[in-house]
Amino acid sequence: MESIILFAPLLGALIAGFGWRATGIRGAQWITTGLLFTACFFSWIVFFSHGPDAQHIQVLRWIESGTLSTDWSIRLDRLTSIMLIVVTTVSALVHLYSFGYMAHDENFKEGEESYKPRFFAYLSFFTFAMLMLVTADNLVQLFFGWEGVGLASYLLIGFYYRKPSANAAAMKAFVVNRIGDFGFLLGIMALFFLVDSVRFDDIFAAAPDIAQTQITFLWSEWNAAEVVAVLLFIGAMGKSAQLGLHTWLPDAMEGPTPVSALIHAATMVTAGVFLVCRMSPIMEFAPHATAFVTFLGATTAFFAATIGLVQTDIKRVIAYSTCSQLGYMFVAAGVGVYPVAMFHLFTHAFFKAMLFLGAGSVIHGMHHEQDMRNYGGLRKKMPYTFWAMMIGTLAITGVGIPLTGWFGFAGFASKDAVIESAWAGTAGGYAFWMLVIAALFTSFYSWRLIFLTFFGKPRGDKHTHEHAHESPTVMLIPLGVLALGAIFSGMIWYGSFFGDHSRVNAFFGVPEHHAEASEGHGEDAGDHGEEAATDEATEETAAADSADAGEGEASEGEAAAEGEGAEGGEAMALAGPAPGEGAIYTHPDNHVMDDAHHSPVWVKLSPFIAMVIGFVTAYWFYIKNPALPGRLAANQRPLYLFLLNKWYFDEIYDFVFVQPAKGLGRLLWRRGDGNVIDGSINGVAMGLVPYLTRLAGRAQSGYLFTYAFAMVLGIALLITWMTLTGGAE
Repeated sequence: MESIILFAPLLGALIAGFGWRATGIRGAQWITTGLLFTACFFSWIVFFSHGPDAQHIQVLRWIESGTLSTDWSIRLDRLTSIMLIVVTTVSALVHLYSFGYMAHDENFKEGEESYKPRFFAYLSFFTFAMLMLVTADNLVQLFFGWEGVGLASYLLIGFYYRKPSANAAAMKAFVVNRIGDFGFLLGIMALFFLVDSVRFDDIFAAAPDIAQTQITFLWSEWNAAEVVAVLLFIGAMGKSAQLGLHTWLPDAMEGPTPVSALIHAATMVTAGVFLVCRMSPIMEFAPHATAFVTFLGATTAFFAATIGLVQTDIKRVIAYSTCSQLGYMFVAAGVGVYPVAMFHLFTHAFFKAMLFLGAGSVIHGMHHEQDMRNYGGLRKKMPYTFWAMMIGTLAITGVGIPLTGWFGFAGFASKDAVIESAWAGTAGGYAFWMLVIAALFTSFYSWRLIFLTFFGKPRGDKHTHEHAHESPTVMLIPLGVLALGAIFSGMIWYGSFFGDHSRVNAFFGVPEHHAEASEGHGEDAGDHGEEAATDEATEETAAADSADAGEGEASEGEAAAEGEGAEGGEAMALAGPAPGEGAIYTHPDNHVMDDAHHSPVWVKLSPFIAMVIGFVTAYWFYIKNPALPGRLAANQRPLYLFLLNKWYFDEIYDFVFVQPAKGLGRLLWRRGDGNVIDGSINGVAMGLVPYLTRLAGRAQSGYLFTYAFAMVLGIALLITWMTLTGGAE
């Protein structure tokens, strides 16, 4: 069954890409979509049925080189099963949605229908590459899937190959991701150097030793775990568009809207979050690296949200929203609450895919108009799309009943969990406040999108508004299915991702903690699933020190373990799960989830208050006083332009990197290639060779005595040389 999930999309891609003439265009569409729904069906079965233990399913022997031995294997644990349902569900619905969206594409000539099989083949290959990534049992296999996703994204973003902007966006995405992938590749090499293996089980088992190892990197000594964690995160920065390597993400909107939904909801951008969570046994031993992850994630969440405030392209608003929400996920992972990072990834897939597909429905109904300033009053023209977008907006802004923790739309449960974890992990510091402010901005630009699109008077081309229409049923069905996830996924799985320790551990296959006698007697003090048991882990190391003190006093850890089976003052040590036991690993010293559960009421209310402020402000700006945004933009012109131009990152990169690269290229072309290479060749061919030829020509006089004299002179020189040297070599 697992192999069917993995290879069904690949089979569909091959049939649609190379066999569509035999199956027909319609047949290629149905085959790829049918195979994706098959993979989706089996993925949900796996999600609900597989046990807590990780399973390893070998597909084939793969790479054997020296000590490097890798199989192509499927690693099936809770992280994998979560990603399987996310990827296959969204991809299957995107395939179905594309039936309607790509029916008549104005970017291709009438009768040029071969673009449809190509499009569906690319979608299926994209899905296969992502499934290869999330099912990987070793880093080499994961890297192949990682690069396969990059290739497929290049093909899909540049699908409209006749548009120069689409080709430029595809190349930009490819190049920027190669920068991040270089760091990721260095991280893989470092792990192989340290562990002599790329298998996850071997790496996780060696994590404590890696944390005690120093390596030389960039001419300095560093802690090995810190170096590896940072290098892996650099790879995640590229795929998940974190600040610095984010510039490709908005330009990716040049691809068809279904591509945007697939890239931004379920596949490419979540790969980085998945990588950090998968490598939690390494991350937990790298506190400086995780602090960097937290800081950059919080900064990205704030940065992208500020840009979303002023964008006018409906797809770009949602794209920057994705960038911001990815920052939330990295903050949760950075503070060590990996289940919450996966929780937000899980819920985000539903409501963000629905927002993108809803935006595509609006664009389709408005004859490919994407500027929200030319919308308005569409809720009666597109009622189903309106309600789908409303549900997505209620989910992403975090609408729910405060202090219940779970009773609300999907984003309410997961986003609040992230913010509470950020407060606990940073002691109410920078990351917490950045996320709260980002939540306010998210609410504002999300409701701004709704108000500009569906409320008010029609703006823009009158003819376009008169012919605006609801999308066909084949495009509305995926919206309805995703709406269910946007409403219920947070409430249903809240306890599994952010409940008490025993439930979260059971969900992720983490074995319960147990106590062991430090003196080697082996008494079992029972299972510890409560917070007090977790607290013991940080204090049990004092048990050994108490023996050295020779005073017979019980340590704090012994006191905490009192009544759990210790006899005669025998020191008990809490042994937590080893790295690799379970889909995620949390260090015994990591109490962030416990602290998040006990965060103050004002912390739990802060995202709800931010959401309300954002909604009220957007309502005032775009419903009550629509002239106010224009006046504010005019009064705050520098700030408005700063945000509208995306903090000038593209301009800075163009000045710092692109123009110097072009200048170097021109220098090498004109001076190096033109003057040196071409000049040397031309100089030899047109100067030196003719000159030597003329000299040789003068020696050819045609007179016999000239040649006889040359022969005599040569013989004389030969005899002289033999006389002087004695004829010896």
